[in-house]
Amino acid sequence: MLHGALICNGFLRSGKFAEHYVWLKEAAERQGMALSLFDNAKLCRVLGGDAWQKEWDWLNSVDFVIFWDKDIPGGKYLEAVCRERGIGVYNGVDAIACCDHKFFTYEKIWAWNRRQKDGAVIKLIPTVMAPMTYENIGYPNLEFVEDVIQRLGLPLIVKECYGSFGMQVYKADTGEEVCALTKKLEGKPILYQKYLEHTMGNDVRIQVVGGRAVAAMHRFSETGDFRANLTNGGSMEPYRPSEEERRIAVQVCAVLGLDFGGVDLLFEREGEATILCEVNSNAHFKNIFDCTGVNVADCIVEHIRRRVEGHCSGGDE
Repeated sequence: MLHGALICNGFLRSGKFAEHYVWLKEAAERQGMALSLFDNAKLCRVLGGDAWQKEWDWLNSVDFVIFWDKDIPGGKYLEAVCRERGIGVYNGVDAIACCDHKFFTYEKIWAWNRRQKDGAVIKLIPTVMAPMTYENIGYPNLEFVEDVIQRLGLPLIVKECYGSFGMQVYKADTGEEVCALTKKLEGKPILYQKYLEHTMGNDVRIQVVGGRAVAAMHRFSETGDFRANLTNGGSMEPYRPSEEERRIAVQVCAVLGLDFGGVDLLFEREGEATILCEVNSNAHFKNIFDCTGVNVADCIVEHIRRRVEGHCSGGDE
């Protein structure tokens, strides 16, 4: 029997977060696998200590690790030890870190786009990263904001680079509002994006696992909110992605190095969702199950089982 370790955040053990841990454990059981839950406090280690090998004895019976957290320092330490022992980590920690910072996601896709010779690029929203400052200094002047507005126009979107469920995304209609938001968020990494009026309040979430688009839903706001996130009161319906939409979602995950993830696409004027909004490395799958009937947890565990068994037999998927 294959035995995996599910690494979660020790401080997110309630509500919709804990529910996903249960779904993954049950998915493993349905495939004749065992999945033990560990929290990220287990990853705290003394660098340079002599007893570090013994500290990882809990990995002795583990065939794979599902890293369902964003603790990047702890994850990198874990991944290094797993690499030495031939244990796969899903998703990889670098991929999770890239998705967790929205500008780094865009930067990696943009770099990939520049290398393409056939024109088959992934379309991005025009985006500007705010200059880095220090929390105790902030922005004594906001001259750069005028340049941002000239490049992107008004209204525009202001986003915290770290954020979930649309809760750290803001719309600014005037230059004064852009400046006010910039001052309010100073010290945090933020970016600015062009406001795409025709697609606001609408997006498509495509769940990709193992290089396949396994489920998709259309999310939309019926309240006038520019965000489509369900947490903000949005609605959902099953969505049948086109071949091009599937290609984009799968390619995005491949570029970022994700075994699985939720890719959010925005609509172009012709009605096809082909503009990348953002990517979630550990996308929640309860809503998409309620919407489509597809249990993404089953898809994830099956993909990992195939990877582990393929590795053990000298092959791959």
